[in-house]
Amino acid sequence: MREPFMRAALAEANRAEAAGEVPVGAVVVVDGEIVGSGFNQPISTQDPTAHAEIVALRAAGLACSNYRLTGASLYVTVEPCLMCVGALIHARIGLLVFGAAEPKAGAVQSMCRSLDHPSLNHKVVVITGVLEAECSAVLQGFFQRRREGNILTTPLS
Repeated sequence: MREPFMRAALAEANRAEAAGEVPVGAVVVVDGEIVGSGFNQPISTQDPTAHAEIVALRAAGLACSNYRLTGASLYVTVEPCLMCVGALIHARIGLLVFGAAEPKAGAVQSMCRSLDHPSLNHKVVVITGVLEAECSAVLQGFFQRRREGNILTTPLS
């Protein structure tokens, strides 16, 4: 049941890579329906907050006419960073499902366990490892091609 939604997130990650962005994708699901989707866009939008999760949460909020997405599920190809964890807590996401761990910036289990902080007023159920190999392969392939010079990136001014 979870794999189709993670495949939708992987499709978003592919859109990110096609746009020259780090390939991370996310979808928000309510009652078995995708109500928001997004892919990494910080380079193309010049917006450091335009991570896949944030883009998907914004789209879901508009679709549901409410920024509170109580009971919704967020599927993301890679473990969210601290900023994105804060957003999903604020949105009241009930379930977070991610594919691959992110040892450098993951704020769920890798770098820190931010969802376990006792002061939080909202608890999120977490499921990890859904299509993990595929999610990891997308990122690894992207960075391998980048190291080999086969990916164009926008230089910083």
